[in-house]
Amino acid sequence: MKPFRFLADARDIASLAELRETAHRAEAIGIDTLVIPDHLIQQLAPVAAMTAIASVSERLRVGGFVLNNDLRHPAVLAQELASIDVISGGRLDVAIGGGWNRAEYEAIGVPFDRTPVRQARLAEAIAVLKGCFGEGPFSFSGEHYAITGYDAYPKPVQRPHPPFLIGGGGRRTLELAAREAQIVGLAPRILPIGAPDPRSLTIEGAREKIGWVREAAGDRFEGLVLNAYPSGADPAITERPLALAGELAERISARSGMPISAEEILEGPHCFMGSVDELVAKYRRLREELGISSFLVGGVDDLAPVVERLAGT
Repeated sequence: MKPFRFLADARDIASLAELRETAHRAEAIGIDTLVIPDHLIQQLAPVAAMTAIASVSERLRVGGFVLNNDLRHPAVLAQELASIDVISGGRLDVAIGGGWNRAEYEAIGVPFDRTPVRQARLAEAIAVLKGCFGEGPFSFSGEHYAITGYDAYPKPVQRPHPPFLIGGGGRRTLELAAREAQIVGLAPRILPIGAPDPRSLTIEGAREKIGWVREAAGDRFEGLVLNAYPSGADPAITERPLALAGELAERISARSGMPISAEEILEGPHCFMGSVDELVAKYRRLREELGISSFLVGGVDDLAPVVERLAGT
């Protein structure tokens, strides 16, 4: 089994001194990676925050969770990300997705294209990023991007490129991740852009997604790291997991018109509530039964006693 890797969210608006304190706390607990979301909300901009965290930490990896491809040209993003990899001495993860929050697009006048268009643009952007990270000039001609004889600098420290994290809840995006990523994020389909699918929160839904990844990855599958993250409710160390999961189940059932139970949510890989012992057992079970070894645990301190028990194992 692959060792556990824990990611924590460092989105809060903070000074460099505060980021340094967060980074040192994360390193002491056993967090592997600090990540920054990519939304036009009350948070630090991800590229700036990732650079700052890399500069005040010694071991932590940094990444987005995840960068919205539609907000930056991939060649420009490649220069920014490669610069972070150089500054950090090779501690960058490239986590990128096709974007989903229509309200943000509308607020700044960026067209919110249909899902297949955003997925196709993401696939092209990944090709451009890898081309920029590679040796020598390259050209690319696609529907969305055109690159001609461009030799991007700086080159990242990690060769042939930093690890890519690509995630999704639908088959097409997960198949892209299976072919192109090193870390595959298993996302539930409950975002506010269509009818939510409660089954995608369950362990059966996760098995289906992993099956799609396995089929598309072929010989690559054994080398992939599978990631899961909490969705719908913050992770919590609590003596009331069933009651809290029941509230989430009611909300999801009401939105979707399809029933899901608190027990199904608690069993699945997107809800982390319970005692320290219960959560330790759940992480071990998800790794043993599904092969998921990478987990976003919310904020640095949200599940600190759990991470301290499992880090490095």
